[in-house]
Amino acid sequence: MKKPLLIVDGYNMIGSWPELVQLKNKDLMEDAREQLLQTLSSYAKYEKLPIIVVFDAQFVPGMTQNYAKYQLEVVFTEEGETADSYIERIAGKLNDIMTQVSVATSDLAEQWVVFSQGALRISARELYKTVKKNQEAIKRHQESINYADYRRNSPWNEDQLKELEKKLKELS
Repeated sequence: MKKPLLIVDGYNMIGSWPELVQLKNKDLMEDAREQLLQTLSSYAKYEKLPIIVVFDAQFVPGMTQNYAKYQLEVVFTEEGETADSYIERIAGKLNDIMTQVSVATSDLAEQWVVFSQGALRISARELYKTVKKNQEAIKRHQESINYADYRRNSPWNEDQLKELEKKLKELS
């Protein structure tokens, strides 16, 4: 069985996902990128799926970066290189006998190029729906855990446990 890998066109998601569009429209691109990375990180961890998120730095001199954050690989393309061309290049390179690459973008031209290389394509809307279902599954799983069994031998008092549960809900 092939190992799955998801490559995400970051700005394409920011331009499509409702919460991120709102941030973008308020000129809060850094916040939109951060929220996208946190959301995808949660999804990646729950699904045990490696994800590469690509941002277009074509018009931002000196912005080229490639780093790990939230257990994601984050790439800002080189000056003069579009995110589309970077994604097309690495999708073709990484999609092999051992790895099934999927590319998340709503750019039809990019979808056809990666599809012709054997990669699967996912629209921004499809990924958004999948991530939302994933978040609901995580929430249901958290609610199904019987914390009463843990409280019996807990060194925490009831007020502290309520505060911890509140923090847990804020993190999810």
